[in-house]
Amino acid sequence: MARYAGIMTGELSTRTRELLTRYRRIAMVGVTANPTRASFRALVHMKSKGYTVYPVNPGTGEILGLRCYRSLKEIGEPVDIVDIFRRGETVLPLVEEARAIGAKVFWMQIGVINEEAARQAARAGMEVVMDRCVKIEHCRFFGKKEFGLDVVGLNTGIITADRYECVFDHDRRRRHG
Repeated sequence: MARYAGIMTGELSTRTRELLTRYRRIAMVGVTANPTRASFRALVHMKSKGYTVYPVNPGTGEILGLRCYRSLKEIGEPVDIVDIFRRGETVLPLVEEARAIGAKVFWMQIGVINEEAARQAARAGMEVVMDRCVKIEHCRFFGKKEFGLDVVGLNTGIITADRYECVFDHDRRRRHG
């Protein structure tokens, strides 16, 4: 069985920090316009932190003024991370869609576990994150001490009050290049 850092396994990884620094365009598959749902809060957070977010949900027209796409192939813009908020048994067909649009990362949210999809995505050359929340991972590494996950009692695995500055690789090259 392949090993992917996940909440259920208890594994902590800094690889997600590297991915969130390297890539900035996220397609969120299964996101909803319902503000009580985790997918909506993840979209709001990542958008507020400077990520380009593409909502993908065939039953929704727009979320927060963003056009909602029916499928990954409909986006027509470069996508780095495909972030999935769907039941694990529905994920496998998304591997081919993610590969077809050139995604670099196939990210399955907390509770979304599909080992076969993870294997196929890895074989297709994508980085795989499974059973992790993009928002929680972002807050874990880049959240402010006063407003980060540490104030809600979540064990983030970070034993310091220091937080990293989230500077996208692209921005770093522009500043120093």
